[in-house]
Amino acid sequence: MKTRERFRGIGRAPLIALRIMTQGRYDFVYDRMAISQRRMSWAKRTNLARSGLNFFYRRIQPWSMPLHMQFELGNQCNLRCPVCPTGNRELDRPPQMMDLSLFRDTMAEVGPYLLTASLWGWGESLLHPQLAGFLREAQKYKITVLLSTNGQNLDQDEVIDAIAEYPPTYLIVAIDGITDETNSRFRIGARLAPVIAGMRRLVERKKRMHRSLPILQMRFIEMKHNRHELPQVEAFAASLGFEMIAFRTLCIIASDLGISAHGRLAEGTTESGKDPCDGEGVGHVCMHPFWFPTLFADGTVVGCDQDFNAQKPMGRISAGLKFRDLWTGAEAAAVRRVIRDESETLAFCRNCPEKQRNRTDASYRAIWLDCDRKRDFMMEG
Repeated sequence: MKTRERFRGIGRAPLIALRIMTQGRYDFVYDRMAISQRRMSWAKRTNLARSGLNFFYRRIQPWSMPLHMQFELGNQCNLRCPVCPTGNRELDRPPQMMDLSLFRDTMAEVGPYLLTASLWGWGESLLHPQLAGFLREAQKYKITVLLSTNGQNLDQDEVIDAIAEYPPTYLIVAIDGITDETNSRFRIGARLAPVIAGMRRLVERKKRMHRSLPILQMRFIEMKHNRHELPQVEAFAASLGFEMIAFRTLCIIASDLGISAHGRLAEGTTESGKDPCDGEGVGHVCMHPFWFPTLFADGTVVGCDQDFNAQKPMGRISAGLKFRDLWTGAEAAAVRRVIRDESETLAFCRNCPEKQRNRTDASYRAIWLDCDRKRDFMMEG
């Protein structure tokens, strides 16, 4: 979170808190996506109000449970993106798929308090054979569910069935080119055919079932090799049935390989040569370990997903150790203290993508292809 955003949040806190406690309503934007929480339970209202205290003081023992949480369904991928630690083989953790029971038990603890659940990590989530089970469990809680994919498995029957029957709030499909040649330049091994076929089937299934969800978002990372296709991206997305597009620029990860790849692929990101997400000189306040942890596939909890090799874990969920035990434990407090007070000692903090941006959102621009759809979604809440 940027310093100016934090101060703006502090200024708006009294009005927001009043609306939360009296109306059970909270509207916000998460990475350019409209999020609307209505009719919240008293447990969620109280937790949200308590978490707001972290705007004033990032306490190493938070007063609240997480507001947002990321769940790595698996750390295996079918592509080899050069700045991803899974794609460039820098991920030291053994390949693993998350056990559905781990997700179910953790959601039983955190689900009543969460605003959002992001079902992805350092791997391709649609590869999980129990995807439907994860989506079904997430639907038990009144939260915004985000699912992100590279789309290479989107045309498979079991994937279409899972997403259609238990739709996430947003389905984010990463496409970085409108031709195979351009898209696979960064997403090495990717093909557009399964993405196109899957999108058409999913759109048709939504219409047949009279479903408003998932909201279909195309995510496009702008780089120098695909910039010439930008004028055609909107028409391409609309032809496939996407309801919105989000644009990003490429950020580095905490590795020399990532840095070099960033320079090679992202140089001259815009025509002016200036990255619209450039956050140089913009103050940054990390809130991740205080309200946005990540659960890796093996049960390890980290304060930030950028700690992809779990260098500073909060602990690991096991038979005798639940998420709350880790969240409130001494190890988690020590992690928060280091990230808060000595972040430059950690590689994943030094090269933090949020520090590179001029605002918290990873996407610098978003287009709703159907403005009525956005309005209807905000009204539905």
